[in-house]
Amino acid sequence: RQIHREFVLAGAEVVQSFTFNNSKISITCSMNEQGGNIEADDLNKAAFEIASAIRDESDILVAACISQTQLYSNHVDSDTVKANIKRQLDNMMPYSPDFLVAEFFKSIEEMEYAIEVMKTSYSDMPVCATMPIGAMGDAHGVSIGECAVRMAKAGADVVGLNCCFGPIEAIENIKLMKMSLDEAGLKPHLMTQPAGFHTPDADATGYSMLPEFPYAMEPRQITRWDARRYAREAYDLGVRYIGGCCGFEAYHIRAISIELQQERG
Repeated sequence: RQIHREFVLAGAEVVQSFTFNNSKISITCSMNEQGGNIEADDLNKAAFEIASAIRDESDILVAACISQTQLYSNHVDSDTVKANIKRQLDNMMPYSPDFLVAEFFKSIEEMEYAIEVMKTSYSDMPVCATMPIGAMGDAHGVSIGECAVRMAKAGADVVGLNCCFGPIEAIENIKLMKMSLDEAGLKPHLMTQPAGFHTPDADATGYSMLPEFPYAMEPRQITRWDARRYAREAYDLGVRYIGGCCGFEAYHIRAISIELQQERG
């Protein structure tokens, strides 16, 4: 709860539920004093309850977030994957999210499943879709431009990128997405949430395969000034959902808020 508060105090207008990777039917928690299981359903409910409580304190929006499932990567049938995605969402809907976010889907096919579930089950809610991919495309080699077009055609209101690569790479990659969307005559809103690290030498998987990961990433941390430059460049490209993912601290969000204070009013 305090982490949410820190981002809001820094100037965030949106908080997202801390529900990343909560798609397993049951998550075994080694720290559980009882030695039992903690259900993913319970974690999703608790995480969104915490996020929605922050909305009661501040004038912000709260997003219900889902991410890729383990089922898809294990080649489980599409109906089962879609049911698992819907189950994640159903646990958060009683707390009235303002919109939905499908993030960190490495495969465009699974992302299309997620968008389909969101648009058919909760058709009145805006849907954001972001993928943790770089210039080499998704996990199966589908180009970054085609991924953007397919997300938009699937029905996403907002499309973009999140995590894995730093702000400089995110700007270059959202340009590629925008170019393909323009060529296809599609005009979804754009969204960027890069990692808070410099990743010029990262391979297709992003920062997690860098030699410094995970315990020596400090030299790669972006500065406040890097965050401000990223925000300005993203805004000038037409991106209107501008944030950060892993490695972004509250002071980075503050830098974004300051850079765009005139535009934000």
